[in-house]
Amino acid sequence: MIRNPTVPRRASPVRPAGEGRSAWRAVLEAGASVLQDRAPLGDFDIYVAGLHCARDDPGMQMEAHHYCRQVNQDLLQCVLFDGNTRDANLIGIEYIISERLFATLPGEEKASWHPHNYEILSGQLVAPGLPEVAERAFLEELMNSYGKTWHTWHTGRHDGEPGDRLPLGPPMLMWSFNRDGEADEALRQSFQEHMKIDEGENRARREGFTDLAHPQHGVDAMASCFPGARPLRGVVDADRDEGLDGG
Repeated sequence: MIRNPTVPRRASPVRPAGEGRSAWRAVLEAGASVLQDRAPLGDFDIYVAGLHCARDDPGMQMEAHHYCRQVNQDLLQCVLFDGNTRDANLIGIEYIISERLFATLPGEEKASWHPHNYEILSGQLVAPGLPEVAERAFLEELMNSYGKTWHTWHTGRHDGEPGDRLPLGPPMLMWSFNRDGEADEALRQSFQEHMKIDEGENRARREGFTDLAHPQHGVDAMASCFPGARPLRGVVDADRDEGLDGG
């Protein structure tokens, strides 16, 4: 992928454990473009950045820089990094599916997929480097979608603990934020500052998306973990919505 000079650089928050690089690396880099086929990585050309928290550990929050491949209209595959520089660490994966595909999943499986509408409507999720009209078109397609995300390396925790210098422990299922005030304020501000994001401006520009928003499953999944968080218009839990309609 060719580096876009308009995208702010965001370095990894940790330096991995280990020493230097071996001599064969220079030889590999010199010949890789000729000798090796990188076909599986060639179409990972969609870049999206946002914030994640662990489904079972709300204090585990960090940035996630997604490099995605659109498989078809209903499925994207993403590899996740803790920054967007050459030295960024690979921290996990995310699969993104449409509302239509989500509806085909069994109930038990649906519990592993987080909703995306708050991330979009709040202005928190961004596609750095895209012209505004292109970003808007892309995010409009993501409305009402769901993601299944596993982090394998926690390099930037924002829960008072330093990031790990190696991928330790089992993978963690991650979740989306779904209300104002859920994301750690220092994390949110750092992300906006370094990526040159104005969340308020993004939110105002995307207000029209509210009319496209459907109630989504998982909006209330972590609500009890963030007392005092404030709901955003258009972001409604499908189960709560059905309960209101039925009662």
